[in-house]
Amino acid sequence: MAKKKKSKFKESIGLDIGSHSIKLVHLKKLHQGFRLLNYEIKSTVPEGVEYTPSDLLPDRFPPILSGMLKSLKMNPKKIKHIISSIGGDNTSIKQIKTIFLPEEELESALFFEARKHLPISGSEMLLDYQVLSVEEKTNNMNILLAATTKSLLNEHSNILTTAGITPGIVDIESLAVANSFALNSLVEEGIYIILNLGALKTNMVIFAPKARFFARDIAMGGYHFTKDIMKKQKISFEEAENYKFEHGLKKEKIDKSSVIALDITEKSTIEKIALEVKRSLRFYVKEAGNSDFRKILLVGGGAKLKGISEFIQEQINIPTEVFNPFVNIEMPEKYKDEQDPQLALAMGLAMRPE
Repeated sequence: MAKKKKSKFKESIGLDIGSHSIKLVHLKKLHQGFRLLNYEIKSTVPEGVEYTPSDLLPDRFPPILSGMLKSLKMNPKKIKHIISSIGGDNTSIKQIKTIFLPEEELESALFFEARKHLPISGSEMLLDYQVLSVEEKTNNMNILLAATTKSLLNEHSNILTTAGITPGIVDIESLAVANSFALNSLVEEGIYIILNLGALKTNMVIFAPKARFFARDIAMGGYHFTKDIMKKQKISFEEAENYKFEHGLKKEKIDKSSVIALDITEKSTIEKIALEVKRSLRFYVKEAGNSDFRKILLVGGGAKLKGISEFIQEQINIPTEVFNPFVNIEMPEKYKDEQDPQLALAMGLAMRPE
C-alpha cells in the first residue's frame, strides 16, 4: 500500500497472474485519468489439457509471461511502473483501530498488533499498512493492515525475474480489486460489494470511502462450476467448460419446478457462494454497524457467465451487475467496445498510485 503522494509515472503495466490465466494491461497516464494502450489474456493451461489445480506448478508462468510481452512488443525494462499482485491463503488484510502514535513508533507497534489480527506467524510475516484516518474526537487511528509471507513474495518475485521483469510494487489482490472500482468510477454514497469470481476462489471485497474495509476469500470459483456440470451432465472437463459458457445459469423447467443449469443434487457452487456472501454481510453489519449496501459488482472470468448477476441479485436481494473496468478509460478505436470484467484486477493494479 502506497503512502499518498503524487503519481509521476507516464505508463504502467498491471499484471494479474491467476491460477488459470495471466492478464496484462498497459495504460498511459493522462492529465486526468488513463488511456488504454494494450492488453492481453493468456491461459496458463495448454489447450486440450484438463485444468487440474494440484498438478499446476509456478514454473509454468514465466515462459507464458515473457511470450505475452514479446507479442505485445514490450520491453519491461523501459517501463518503470510495473505492478503485480498476490493473494490466497498466505495473504491477509484487515482494518483496525488503535490509539494515536507518532510515525516513528507506529510501524513497530503495528507489527505486534498485526500478530493479534492476521493469521500469519510472526517470523514469516511481511507487513505493510496505511493510515486511513485519524478521528477528531478520540484521536484514534483507523489503519489498514496488509500482510503476506516471505516465501509467497519470494515465489512471486522469482516468476517475474525469470520472465525478465524487475519486480516493482506488489499489491494484495483485495486492494487491487477495490482500486479497479474506486479509481475508475464516480463512487456514490453507500457500501459496495465486489465479487472477483476467479478460477479457484471468489475474492469478496466490501468497500466505501467512509466505511470499514472488509475482504475475504471464498474457496470456490469457475473450476467448481465446471466440476458441477461434469457431475450432472456426465461429460468431460472440456465439454463442461464449453457448456458452462454456452448456457451459464440458464433456468430449466423440470416437474413444474425451476432449477439452475449448474445445479446438482446438493447445493451448487453458485448457491454456496451466495450463502457465504450472505454470512459475510451479516458479520460485516455486526462489526461495522452499517448495512447501507447499494450494489454488488461482479468482476473476474466467472462474471461473464450468462445469468450470474440475476441469480446473485435474486439470492442476496441487492442490485447486482457485471462491472465494466473500462467505464472511464480513454480507449483506442480497436478496443472501443471492450468491457471484459476479467481485466478488472489488472486494471486496478495498473491504475495504482506510486
